[in-house]
Amino acid sequence: MKLKVILLQLVLCSTFMAFGQKKGNVTIIPKSITDSLTTFSPSSVKVEGYLGEKINLVIDKRIKGQDADYLVEPFRHRNENHLWQSEFWGKWIQSAIAAYEYNHDPELLSLIERGINGILSTQSPNGYFGNYSDSAQLKEWDIWGRKYTLLGLLAYHKLTGDKRTLVAAMKLADHLLTQVGTGKKDIVETGNYRGMPSSSILEPMVYLYLATGEKKYLEFSKYIAAQWELPDGPKLISKALAGIPVAERFPHPDVWWSYENGSKAYEMMSCYDGLLELYRITGDPDYLKAVRLAVRDIIDKEINMAGSGSSFECFYGGAKKQTQPSYHTMETCVTMTWMKLCFNLLRLTGDPLYADQIEKSVYNALLASVKDDGSQIEKYSPLEGVRHAGEEQCGMNINCCNANGPRAFMMIPRYAIMKSGKGITVNLYGQVKSEIPLNDRNRVGINIVSDYPLSGKIEFEINPALSESFTVALRIPEWSKANTLIVNGIEEKGVVTGLYKKVTRVWKKGDKVVLNLDMSGRLTRLNGQQAIERGPVVLARDTRFGDGNVYETSVIQEKNGHVELQQSPSKPVGIWMAFTAPLVLGTDLEGEFRNPRQIHFCDFASAGNTWDEKSRYKVWLTQTLNVMNKEYKPY
Repeated sequence: MKLKVILLQLVLCSTFMAFGQKKGNVTIIPKSITDSLTTFSPSSVKVEGYLGEKINLVIDKRIKGQDADYLVEPFRHRNENHLWQSEFWGKWIQSAIAAYEYNHDPELLSLIERGINGILSTQSPNGYFGNYSDSAQLKEWDIWGRKYTLLGLLAYHKLTGDKRTLVAAMKLADHLLTQVGTGKKDIVETGNYRGMPSSSILEPMVYLYLATGEKKYLEFSKYIAAQWELPDGPKLISKALAGIPVAERFPHPDVWWSYENGSKAYEMMSCYDGLLELYRITGDPDYLKAVRLAVRDIIDKEINMAGSGSSFECFYGGAKKQTQPSYHTMETCVTMTWMKLCFNLLRLTGDPLYADQIEKSVYNALLASVKDDGSQIEKYSPLEGVRHAGEEQCGMNINCCNANGPRAFMMIPRYAIMKSGKGITVNLYGQVKSEIPLNDRNRVGINIVSDYPLSGKIEFEINPALSESFTVALRIPEWSKANTLIVNGIEEKGVVTGLYKKVTRVWKKGDKVVLNLDMSGRLTRLNGQQAIERGPVVLARDTRFGDGNVYETSVIQEKNGHVELQQSPSKPVGIWMAFTAPLVLGTDLEGEFRNPRQIHFCDFASAGNTWDEKSRYKVWLTQTLNVMNKEYKPY
């Protein structure tokens, strides 16, 4: 057996030399498209403060606290025919590898190696990884599970150069190619939701091509994209190019959890994420255009003010319907995949639109999903109600979001500070310390000191090892309408909302930059409801403040869309931010109820975080109707 492995490794080496330049243990395949923004090593960027504490908590409790052997066990039993146990290992191992790249914790590496050795021991001689019986393979979630295994194997190979995992990944892919493809089973006819879960294996297939140079993986990737346009396929390219909203591409299904349902959010976005990877290789402009149009539609019609969406895990026109409570809304898997898709587009295009979307998701939906002790990731994070743990899935004490949510947290350091050509781009504000390579001869330390988003003052210290001319680009959020930027005591002009402010100069050690963003309260009205935002953060009422019924009708006092918020001098345990806003409560305007009262609000991430009735919360408040207003229309 060892001789066979050695021979296969020799074949791989010759493959590397034939199809791409080999650098260390990684093959570099030339790409057609160059990213506008690239990531630094995650270990060079440390997120501190409140957000950093949450990242570390997730690493400690959700990633390091996971028993890898428990996730491998289903792969040892080939008796499944419809469930998705085989996704959990791949999700966890990716988050664990990303966490190790961030903190280089040797204990974490040991857990990762145990997980890798465990999964490798389950591969069948024909290359199959999974827990489906022979007769059930290709059905339901089988290929979906193989996708996550392939992603995990390739992530470990990228981290360590371990050829065992690359060999195993190739065997996995080659076995699938004997079952699916031209002249075999069409991939969009496998699994659920018009083949989108199965088709999302496109992403790791592109990665496998990049790692090996084997053209059969590139051809299979192109085949998947072409399959989408078959009569029963999800039409992910053509319907996007035609401007058809993601929630309206197919008739409402007779059975929701079925093949006919073409609006499954998580799986659809996973396919689009893979299409961007294929675009990087082929340069096909329709691929990028389709994804950008779909994402624009998702922003406009699906993503709510907390930076997530979906109901019963599908797109449903949720942006306009977000004021109406719906079942199983804001799945954390959707939040994570939305962030990942936006991050992919941010890297490709450098468009700050996508950076703004990630910020909104991070400070609201993502932070809200974590139990205060870090032990659980909430499956759904609605805009009102009581938070609670999701169900255990597939007969295991885990669910998809507990496995997947940590991946979103580990994305944050990569997003925080990025490289743009010869310059540096800053996306994340708060407490951040970094030392990053500007080029082969110079490194730059960037320290960000701020309690953002509690306040809008952000101080930067720029410390290049050598004085040098380069550009620092700072993201000016779309929501911030009044901004100032001061460099070494001199105010910069041309700070434009929704763009990067680029400062090019000879930077030297000790240079100081101060960015002030507009943190005034903003009132949004929709469908007879009202809500408050402050900076990137959504605010909510919470019963822990004890200042009335959070479901009581009210009128939030505002002037030109702005709400006068006051920081609260005290707050209940477990709440990050607390403010008061002037509200006229109820429907009775007699006596004291005629005058506004200062009512408490907290950040959405803190709202409900006791995960019981002690902290029932609400974002959208019903606005009391006043028929005397000129805006009132009787018909």
